[in-house]
Amino acid sequence: MELRELRYFVALAEELHFGRAAQRLGMSQPPLSRAITQLERRLGTVLLERTSRRVALTAAGEVLLAEGRAILGAVTAAERHTRGAAASRPGLVLAVKSGTAGDLLKKLLDAYAAEPGAATVELLLCEAHQHRLAVRDGRADVALLHLPFDSAAGLDTETLFTEGQVAILPAAHPLAARARLRTADVATLPDLPAARWPDPGGGYPEGPGPEIRNLTQLFQLVALGRTTVVLPASAATDLSPDLAAVPVLDAPLVTTAIAWPPHSRLRTVADLVRVATCL
Repeated sequence: MELRELRYFVALAEELHFGRAAQRLGMSQPPLSRAITQLERRLGTVLLERTSRRVALTAAGEVLLAEGRAILGAVTAAERHTRGAAASRPGLVLAVKSGTAGDLLKKLLDAYAAEPGAATVELLLCEAHQHRLAVRDGRADVALLHLPFDSAAGLDTETLFTEGQVAILPAAHPLAARARLRTADVATLPDLPAARWPDPGGGYPEGPGPEIRNLTQLFQLVALGRTTVVLPASAATDLSPDLAAVPVLDAPLVTTAIAWPPHSRLRTVADLVRVATCL
């Protein structure tokens, strides 16, 4: 199996549309179709069910998609690490969702920098779900995830801490004066429709609230009285005076975890994970 064929298959499996996959790959549809047929013939199994109206993965296709993502991610990471070694710049890339884990991130970076032989850590600040994808496709070596909002599927993880959630409200809103709230109190506020985050595929759930991609955008819209949101308590540190954070008693707990590819054998990643779990 060639890497070129694997890239073709992963693109098609993620798009489930020959036209979109061909456009993403910068090629026309006929050679893409021939390459997938050749790959299926070589593997001796059907990877995709094709009809005139839809393309769907078979069970074998699902397996190859997961394995293919891991392989392509490992290749990308290997290229990046090799270039770094050749330039005498050993380091690692840590992906985090922009605006989150501020205190934890500073403690982690300071503690790791104090380790003998610590590598240079490059931060990759991402929008929703992109930090996990960066680890999966080899652009990052490790990521900080917030479960269950972020998926850890296909990654190894270590739990760092678990916390409650808070509602972020305009400081002048009547609910901002409460000592605590329940989910029902903020779920259907007519004047503050709940913010909508993208799903892993980039789509948004239906609803009247604004579409959100990062905390900077979110907090500005909350301050303007356009939306509200329930977030992990650690994301609400150092709020501006026009915002308020109120604990939500019945909101599910959120677990912050450090995640890395299961195929990683980097000593730098192992050292960073060890430091993170000892904070």
